[in-house]
Amino acid sequence: MSVPVFSNHGCRLNAYETEAMKELAAEAGLAGAVVINTCAVTSEAVRKARQDIRRLRRENPDAKLIVTGCAAQTEPQTFAAMPEVDAVIGNTEKMQSATWAGLAGNFGTEPVQVDDIMSVTETAGHLIDGFGTRSRAYVQVQNGCDHRCTFCIIPYGRGNSRSVPAGVVVDQIKRLVGTGYNEVVLTGVDLTSWGADLPGAPRLGDLVMRILRLVPDLPRLRISSIDSIEVDENLLCAIATEQRLMPHLHLSLQHGDDLILKRMKRRHLRDDAINFAAEARRLRPDMTFGADIIAGFPTETESHFENSLALVEECNLTWLHVFPYSPRPGTPAARMPQVDGRMIKVRAARLRAAGAAQVARHLVAQVGRDHSVLMESPHMGRTEQFTEVHFDAAQPEGRIVSAHITGTSDTGLIAV
Repeated sequence: MSVPVFSNHGCRLNAYETEAMKELAAEAGLAGAVVINTCAVTSEAVRKARQDIRRLRRENPDAKLIVTGCAAQTEPQTFAAMPEVDAVIGNTEKMQSATWAGLAGNFGTEPVQVDDIMSVTETAGHLIDGFGTRSRAYVQVQNGCDHRCTFCIIPYGRGNSRSVPAGVVVDQIKRLVGTGYNEVVLTGVDLTSWGADLPGAPRLGDLVMRILRLVPDLPRLRISSIDSIEVDENLLCAIATEQRLMPHLHLSLQHGDDLILKRMKRRHLRDDAINFAAEARRLRPDMTFGADIIAGFPTETESHFENSLALVEECNLTWLHVFPYSPRPGTPAARMPQVDGRMIKVRAARLRAAGAAQVARHLVAQVGRDHSVLMESPHMGRTEQFTEVHFDAAQPEGRIVSAHITGTSDTGLIAV
């Protein structure tokens, strides 16, 4: 029998969990199946998942087709009603070996296995020792979210915030370094909430400092998307003093206008974002920022949008993830007055153009500088700020090499 085919949608955490599911399915002896790990962040993400399901059914007419992930968690009946689908399993169930043993043993039992995600109090971050390229591993340290932003369905797909204990994380990273990884990225749904549910309520900065202290052989540590208003003193201290913590932060900003931020039910205001970016750069002058920004949130006027556009330069953001707003049923924002879809596309394009201009400025500023580059392939690696660097001569994959930047390309930097 053939090994299962896996199709992953959405975030880095989903990709991490897909790797864990591959191991669980293999241990259970599941064969002749197709597994789709869905995303629910936008209506478009759900549409793409349904499209992928139909494609995979056409390509695998005799396989058992299993749907899981956030969209399966938030709207299981939508997928159960699709004639192409044989089973729907929730975000908790997909990380349990018993689920996969059941699927391998008697596929006809309980075609929909989706329990109440809000009742889950632990996260299965220890299931696999990271994943990624041979150079970079991703480690899940947190899952779920306690916040209720008005545009977001994810808490209903992921549940409340829960943390992997620091000792488990440290042991996992030690094993990864021991197998040759030179960079580890900490991931989660709401990373800066890490620790709130653990004894003593440690903060993300405590975890970062503990990792760097107890894993001295780890060359590079990154943290993924953070909520800047929740950054603690120890994380600021690590930014200022720990060169092994990479100078690249991805900020969950979402908008640049105070009224829209309040309607989004965000926890920061415009000045908070600007002040954090300035402080982080004061502590670490080579710091670069990515950011998530939504275009066309309900009630957004042109002046509201202009504040988002201006924020790109005011925070000196480099790597933008621009999301055209789309309503998610069940969220408060879906009931607010909507912006015309054509205008949303125009505003998203303007934000992307501003982001492209910021990238171009960043690239030009690196010419003539020296960087430490972690090689992802023989001819491409990334700087400390996560900028792509291209080499004519092959470099050892997975190694950190010194590079002198000589020019720019359409996709990054050129080095020798």
